[in-house]
Amino acid sequence: MSEREAVFEALRALMLHHSDGLDVRRDQPGDLVVRTRQPDAKGQPGWFGTVTARKSYVAFHLPPLYDHPALAEALSDELERRRQGKTCFNFKALEPAVLDELAALTERVRAAVDGA
Repeated sequence: MSEREAVFEALRALMLHHSDGLDVRRDQPGDLVVRTRQPDAKGQPGWFGTVTARKSYVAFHLPPLYDHPALAEALSDELERRRQGKTCFNFKALEPAVLDELAALTERVRAAVDGA
């Protein structure tokens, strides 16, 4: 298994761990899509998260951070360096402390989505 595949599998497991009761729309090699059961402004299921393997990294998206930016205000420098935009975090390697922090952030996002 390549490093990128190992990173994808770790991030996929993290996302799925926090997706109980949500709608896993796609779960295939290199691509995981999880939607909420709450409708968005267009009446479609809202976005919870995605994990996508790219050519040289794996992207972990938490779209609810658009609506709840305060949940990501106190990120460590290590996680902040992986942040692209408001909701995406890119990974090339597994770093347990950073993954633990990402898991805690994902848990906070899930609580915010459940409370919405």
